[in-house]
Amino acid sequence: MTHPFDFDKALSELQSGKDLTGKDGVLMPLIKQLTEAVITAELDHHLAHEDDPNRKNGLGSKIVKTGSGSFELNAPRDRAGTFEPELIKKHQTQLTPEIDRKIISLFSHGMSYRDIQYHLQDLYGVDVSTGALSAITDQLLPTLKEWQQRPLERIYPIMWMDAVHYKIKQDGRYIGKAVYTLLGLTLEGKKEILGLYLSENEGANYWLTVLTDIQNRGVEDILIACVDGLIGFPEAINSLYPQTEIQLCIIHQIRNSLKYVASKNQKVFMTDLKQVYRASSKENAEIALDNTRKNGVIPILS
Repeated sequence: MTHPFDFDKALSELQSGKDLTGKDGVLMPLIKQLTEAVITAELDHHLAHEDDPNRKNGLGSKIVKTGSGSFELNAPRDRAGTFEPELIKKHQTQLTPEIDRKIISLFSHGMSYRDIQYHLQDLYGVDVSTGALSAITDQLLPTLKEWQQRPLERIYPIMWMDAVHYKIKQDGRYIGKAVYTLLGLTLEGKKEILGLYLSENEGANYWLTVLTDIQNRGVEDILIACVDGLIGFPEAINSLYPQTEIQLCIIHQIRNSLKYVASKNQKVFMTDLKQVYRASSKENAEIALDNTRKNGVIPILS
């Protein structure tokens, strides 16, 4: 028998420091009471609309895991066995969609299965096996596949291409991987990630594979491609997009420029160089560059 939820008791427990949610949280009795009341109402509705004689037949007990913890559900049954609850199905004990979404969110932020298990136990009082976690995170695969293969715009005024290097745990050890990243600016002025591609290292040949993929997904032209100084990169781009203007990104240009400046002058040079690449026009940039030369910290440009 379910006892009415005692709000005064719950308030007192909260004030004494008991958790609101979780395995032993003060909300669990209320969740249990409401769930059982809904299923009882569902059964009453079912019996009222049955043609053949049927009636209630005791209770069935099972443990149900929710977004706020676990509780024992005592659900009413019918003698004919034709009643199927809508709120919680007969054999449903698995995680609710709320927990599924939480697991997928944690997984997408790079947490390990062990971290996710600890997090769910600590916050929700829910124990999840590694197998269950794997089954839930596999739900990401169709969505990721759809995102990877989605059609792209015909034209991108600007596209930034760069590889970010990470240490990734694989087969029990950490190895270096390159994540090829494409960021595009649409004709409406919005930036969007066009694709992410994983490889052992960065190379012009693999960039050609990446560019072939976005061409197959509908990209017909790129006005300006911003890239680093990787050897063979501009040629790879122009082999598929011959009209694209190649522009080295500012950060890479600055790094390359510093190679020709004595270490004692690099701080002054960086200050002067900002006036060049932040100039509002080509004419102002040339004036700023002349001023940089006059400072004498870049004799190679004199």
